[in-house]
Amino acid sequence: MTIHIEVLKDLDLLYAKGLAIIEAKLEQGATTFGLATGGTMLPLYEKIRASSIDFSSCVSFNLDEYVGLPATHSESYRTFMRMNLFDAKPFAKSELPDGLAADVEAEAIAYEEKLQNAHLNFQLLGIGENGHIGFNEPGTPFDSTTHVVELTQSTRQANARFFNSIDEVPTHAITMGISSILRADTILLIAVGEKKRRPLEALLKGDQTTEVPVTALQDHKNIIILTDLDI
Repeated sequence: MTIHIEVLKDLDLLYAKGLAIIEAKLEQGATTFGLATGGTMLPLYEKIRASSIDFSSCVSFNLDEYVGLPATHSESYRTFMRMNLFDAKPFAKSELPDGLAADVEAEAIAYEEKLQNAHLNFQLLGIGENGHIGFNEPGTPFDSTTHVVELTQSTRQANARFFNSIDEVPTHAITMGISSILRADTILLIAVGEKKRRPLEALLKGDQTTEVPVTALQDHKNIIILTDLDI
């Protein structure tokens, strides 16, 4: 395990550092980027939009997408990415799972094939309060590839703030598997806020366990962590 961790209490500086890391990877020749959604990423994407960064020769792959939401739905991750990044900073191609595929299991397999053929130079990650990465919930095998997952109640509750009620939050999603994520050359994990302390401590100080999926990252060769937490 090779982890480089920076604790930055000033969130503006933290996200500026995140931007600088991505710019450096581009300068080093990275062309395939794994991207994440969620509130943690909003300040980073805001800084990217305001920068001179150019992804026009790059390809992106998103971690996940809800099952059952049209791509045009206000809370689909395709809409999230378009509004917060892609409209301002388009990639040559942006891949996201199709949550409305007639056969979502087949869609997951097809997405995994795309990932394996492309090979991710860089993966951006957030972390769930229960330690999930992507939508890989506790109990997910570390050798999992892209798959359909039933979302836990805690994850649906955490995402309910984006919907009118929890009843509108989808119950399933397509997500990159843990082994899919671990294939990336470099992983940037951003963990902000006290609610992320327990899973981050598990990653840095605990044993590997499928009950805390982020601990799978202990096997990765190049992880950068940006956090505002003293660990």
